[in-house]
Amino acid sequence: MGWNSVEVFVTIGLGLAAHSLALVAFGLDSLVEVFASVVVIWSLSEAVESAEGARRRRALRLVAAAFAVLAVYLLVAAARSLLSNTRPEDSPVGIVFLGFTAVVMFGLARLKRTAGQAANSDPLLAEASMTFLDGCLSAGILVALAVNAVWGWWWADPLAAAIVAVFCLNEARENWAESSVC
Repeated sequence: MGWNSVEVFVTIGLGLAAHSLALVAFGLDSLVEVFASVVVIWSLSEAVESAEGARRRRALRLVAAAFAVLAVYLLVAAARSLLSNTRPEDSPVGIVFLGFTAVVMFGLARLKRTAGQAANSDPLLAEASMTFLDGCLSAGILVALAVNAVWGWWWADPLAAAIVAVFCLNEARENWAESSVC
């Protein structure tokens, strides 16, 4: 949660400075992931069995809704950016930060998966998968920022934001489906 909180502020700040929708998208996705982490901790700390199912279902639906709202925003913003030819500036600091973030996220995902398997915890294993996805997204946005900086492919930035939106829609769908099983 700590690293994702840093990601929120750093990437949104860098994104606003460079007019990069992809960096802002990554920061907003990190905000939803902080919320999801709080939900996982909440579900792990719940000791009352009778209320656990309803609480878990409500939490999963809140996470699903947050991902869905973010996805809609990103798709609209990406389409607007593409149609208006909004060109982001280069962000060397964003490139370096996302490279570091990818390394951190892949390492955290591995640690979470190991802990989740040892504890036989489905919520922690789901959190490990989300952290791995965060690493993949940071690597993908890193590529978009790099091709914009090197070759001037400005459209890679809103395209990367749209790809984040697709991942968010998938997370929303999976969380909603899981809430129906509770």
